[in-house]
Amino acid sequence: MDFPELAARTRRFSHGAPRSVSVADDGSRVIFLRSSGPEDPADALWLLDVASGEEHLVADPAVLLGTDGEPATLAPGERALRERLRLSAAGIGSYALDGAGRVAAFALAGRLFRADLVHGDVVEVAAVGPVIDPRPDPTGERLAYVTDAAEGVRRGQLRVVEPDGTDNLLAGEDSGVTWGLAEHIAAEEFGRFRGYWWAPDGRSVLAARVDESRLERWHLHDPADPASPPTSVAYPRSGGPNAEVSLHLLDLDGGWVDVHWDRETYPYLTSVDWADGGPLITVLRRSQQHGLVLAVDPRTGETQVHAELADPRWVEPIPGTPAHLPDGRVLVGGELAHDGYDARCLFADGTLLTPPSLYVRRVVGRLPAGPNSAADLLVEASEGEPSQRHLYRVRTAIGGGVDARRMGSDPGWHTAAIGGSTLAVGVASLEHPGTRWRVWHDDREVAELVSLAATPPYAPRPTLVRVTDRRLPSAVLYPGEHVKGTKLPVLLDIYGGPGHQEVIAARGAWLERQWFAEQGFAVVTIDNRGTPGIAPSFEKAIHRRVADVILTDQVDALTALAGKHPDLDLERVAVRGWSFGGWLAGLAVLRHPELFRCAIVGAPVTDWTLYDTAYTERYLGMPDDGMDVYAHHSLVELAAEPVGDPAQARPMLLVHGLVDDNVLAAHTLRLSAALLAAGRPHAVLPLTGASHMAAGGVAERLLRLELDFLRRHL
Repeated sequence: MDFPELAARTRRFSHGAPRSVSVADDGSRVIFLRSSGPEDPADALWLLDVASGEEHLVADPAVLLGTDGEPATLAPGERALRERLRLSAAGIGSYALDGAGRVAAFALAGRLFRADLVHGDVVEVAAVGPVIDPRPDPTGERLAYVTDAAEGVRRGQLRVVEPDGTDNLLAGEDSGVTWGLAEHIAAEEFGRFRGYWWAPDGRSVLAARVDESRLERWHLHDPADPASPPTSVAYPRSGGPNAEVSLHLLDLDGGWVDVHWDRETYPYLTSVDWADGGPLITVLRRSQQHGLVLAVDPRTGETQVHAELADPRWVEPIPGTPAHLPDGRVLVGGELAHDGYDARCLFADGTLLTPPSLYVRRVVGRLPAGPNSAADLLVEASEGEPSQRHLYRVRTAIGGGVDARRMGSDPGWHTAAIGGSTLAVGVASLEHPGTRWRVWHDDREVAELVSLAATPPYAPRPTLVRVTDRRLPSAVLYPGEHVKGTKLPVLLDIYGGPGHQEVIAARGAWLERQWFAEQGFAVVTIDNRGTPGIAPSFEKAIHRRVADVILTDQVDALTALAGKHPDLDLERVAVRGWSFGGWLAGLAVLRHPELFRCAIVGAPVTDWTLYDTAYTERYLGMPDDGMDVYAHHSLVELAAEPVGDPAQARPMLLVHGLVDDNVLAAHTLRLSAALLAAGRPHAVLPLTGASHMAAGGVAERLLRLELDFLRRHL
């Protein structure tokens, strides 16, 4: 079986690998999802007993549904949530635990299930409609869930099932208003995928009310299925209205308290934490240049400012913050950009906890306290080398000074989950395929989670290097049997957008690129300014000048790499990208046809006035404050310019899913119309039934078509 087909069948070698790993609060169990093998897309719920080191199957979707392995039909709300999570696996998509990690709740084909993780029993719980995002209360007695639309049931009702099976409506309204769900902006741009939070005592729920009545309704339809009705989407396009989001404390006995903050000034609710004490929330202005960390009084709904977040470009809170520390202080993450510092750090009530040399990416949780010390924090961070992410122990004791110590010495990309004295550590590296999860208890390794994933057919060996005076992270891959001194055509395979790195020390990032290399290319990948992992100033240099900064970095880095790698033939360069990378690929070939000979432009944002508010306005500002900025970044406007020299009209392959609800297919269709009107060569490949993820093996099966396009034009 060749690589594209193998990658398609195995979902890029992820089927059968553990994912969504968590640890019970007492450290007795590690819970995770995994399918039964390398070609099984349906994830089941598993646990590892820490005391014995043995794994146990908790819930098999095929058994629960009686489907003999057939993928379950997803309710629209569940499908939308998986799209926001970029989750293409079937079966159990996600689960939620009670406070002690003894009970898990999950949805399957719109049905509600409760799993007893201590005794292994799984029962279906009756629900009034298709279920989205079920969550047990911290005591494990009750289950809350949100309903999807069904006959006689409105979408977006928040409901609670009592221990005796009584199903009570906690909150719900007429069409246009949902309860307990994250709106599109929160999930897509701020990483907040949920819309309700149980109180620690399980007696009340903090719930988001989302009113989308002011938003434009856009209609998605797959022309390949003309009998199906279009799907209506409330889309918050840049410059237009957002959904109105408010928070409310709902008592199970019928009490109701509104949470008060200046929602007109701070409309974005980006994070909520209610694990200890009262709730902590983060709210941002629409410009995202100022935010507040607020403590909520659960009795009155009044809020108190604990910290302010400010940046003349935009603020970037650290995932896992804010949170209460055991001593009552509030942990906040953000930029340190004064007194010569340029870092992402952690603070406790204004006191610096991490050194400026550490680029903090996420707070995992608390490490257990020692006999003579307070509980420290476990964080994921980078230090000096952005292609690697490691775990650090951060001291939180008052008067303890700034102290962050790296845990472990293995190179690679580390992630973790923690509960009690049990730590699960996942490591992806260039040395082995996939992510290996090891479980430690009291500093002793007790098990490694079994991976049933397929082994890729080769081990890519990218050359990682920093180039130009900006020290841009870059990588070059050659064919396995490349003879030094042989010139190779170059494929610049990029993303380049904010919030995401491509040049990382993990083998999985390079498998597809190595396949292209084996077809006779030198494959190059570059992380330009705007990408994370180095410093806030590096990320925010793109503010309101995204196109110029990013494209300059790509061109400069490619030129610098050719100086170090003389076998790169800059007379034959193609560029390829998806989503933001698709926009960047189109921009490259339109602005620099003297360098780039052709482009594969996948699901691009071609007109930024058609993309969402939070993302677009964060980097380009409001349209009313600078339509010239939007026009400068528009591929449609650029494509409409007359072609001076027909020989410089470089061909493009445009690819787009027709039911993409993130970057709508209208982007590619408008670009195609502009290219056609200007006489620019291009082809359009519509993906019927595909969303922005192009899941189900579609993206992998495109590879040979892309290869043919590259060979034809290089």
